[in-house]
Amino acid sequence: MLAIILTLAVSIAAISWIASTSWRTKRRRLAITQHPFPREWRDILKRRIPFFRALPTDLQLQLKKHIQIFIAEKHFIGCDGLKIDDDIRVTVAAQACLLLLNRNTNFYPNLKEILIYPSVFIVEGQQQHSGGVIYEQRRVLSGESWQHGRVILSWQTTKHDAAVPDDGHNVVIHEFAHQLDQEDGNANGAPILKNTADYQSWSKVLMEEYQSLVSAAQHGGYSLFSYYGATNPAEFFAVISEVFFEQPHEFIRQHTALYNELSSFYQLDPVNWH
Repeated sequence: MLAIILTLAVSIAAISWIASTSWRTKRRRLAITQHPFPREWRDILKRRIPFFRALPTDLQLQLKKHIQIFIAEKHFIGCDGLKIDDDIRVTVAAQACLLLLNRNTNFYPNLKEILIYPSVFIVEGQQQHSGGVIYEQRRVLSGESWQHGRVILSWQTTKHDAAVPDDGHNVVIHEFAHQLDQEDGNANGAPILKNTADYQSWSKVLMEEYQSLVSAAQHGGYSLFSYYGATNPAEFFAVISEVFFEQPHEFIRQHTALYNELSSFYQLDPVNWH
């Protein structure tokens, strides 16, 4: 009986602590967004983020509040001599927070650090052939997302992708889509959906479209999506997220069911912005 009482007491204490922490977080974030959005940040949005002008007014206001919270909570680290400034913070935050609009979000809760390189960077690591042979590989990347609290970006690529918002390629959207996918601990192309019942339709539509892209990549066929999305379902989700935000008209015309799945997940309809 004593053990049961102690277990209940610990459980109640844990629940109370979580509720208290959540309440404090909400209060802190509210305080952050009550500060005026800095004029210098508005200038950066105008200069760096063309898609901002296309957003409806309510989403513009929402995005600015998200940017304030994101910058307050995430730690930016400059690499290879790059000095972090507000230009970098706002440009990255605006694109990352685009994926959070209209959603019940906890602002990428697993993410702690954003490492920024001046340009593309080299990653060394081990890869394994299907036959089991392990080999060393050097990869030149413009972005990478880790499950354990880190995103790595090329500032050169980040600037370029922000300036060209309609080519279907955006490294920040790609890597932060991975962060959403990884929130449940697995990078598998199935982020946390609003309702459990949504997974059946999500799995059916995305798997059919993924297999179609794999076939196109194998035979050199046309696809609106980059062949890189055929690597695995996680990369497919990240690639189609780029196109969803940057080329929504072609997306909905060619892949209506897939567009509707992403629109339901992101709670957005970017076809009406462009």
